[in-house]
Amino acid sequence: MSPVLDCRDPDQLISAVRRARQAIGRGELIVMPTDTVYGVAADAFNAAAVARLLAAKGRGRQSPPPVLVSGAATMRALVAEVPEAVERLVERFWPGGLTIVLPAQPSLTWDLGETHGTVAVRMPDDKFALELLEECGPLAVSSANKTGKPAALDADAAVDMLGDSVAVYLDGGIVSTGVSSTIVDATGLVGDTQRPVAVLREGAISRAQLREVLGDLLEPDPDEADDA
Repeated sequence: MSPVLDCRDPDQLISAVRRARQAIGRGELIVMPTDTVYGVAADAFNAAAVARLLAAKGRGRQSPPPVLVSGAATMRALVAEVPEAVERLVERFWPGGLTIVLPAQPSLTWDLGETHGTVAVRMPDDKFALELLEECGPLAVSSANKTGKPAALDADAAVDMLGDSVAVYLDGGIVSTGVSSTIVDATGLVGDTQRPVAVLREGAISRAQLREVLGDLLEPDPDEADDA
């Protein structure tokens, strides 16, 4: 059985970080707490590890995982361009529950799946997650559950679903929010043909909050369009 390490316990914390870092370095999977739900994580630059992550969840390459980063500087190294409007989103909502899809830096040698040249990035608002990202670098992270099942809100739920496909489980207690991040597609802001930012999934950040920052750069709410 894969170990479950309590990262709330100061006596286990150093060991937990070390074992998680070693597992990531070997191309294995870990489960970690974040500010939204528990995530299953792999080295974003290890294609075999990312494939292992997708297999553990029961997903194919058509569902590439987002990448968690320790800050905006790391994001800028992973994407081809950061439009000014995205800078405003990052300033307002990071760290936090907003995942932003942008064109990936073409020079990067990674394989997250069928991304069509994009990458979804987020900086989590969780001290332990950020420390781990500082130690390990960018991690491909998806919710710690089998596809079609509810996202894990504690380590035990993740263990029940993912079992020995994960090398190390990091227990940070029950996640307080349990609300997945909002995902926005900002690729339309890059290049000559400008398109508004699209909301791919509503979650921790509301459309109203996004509208406060983006104004008319946010796509119209489809429900409002239907009512018009």
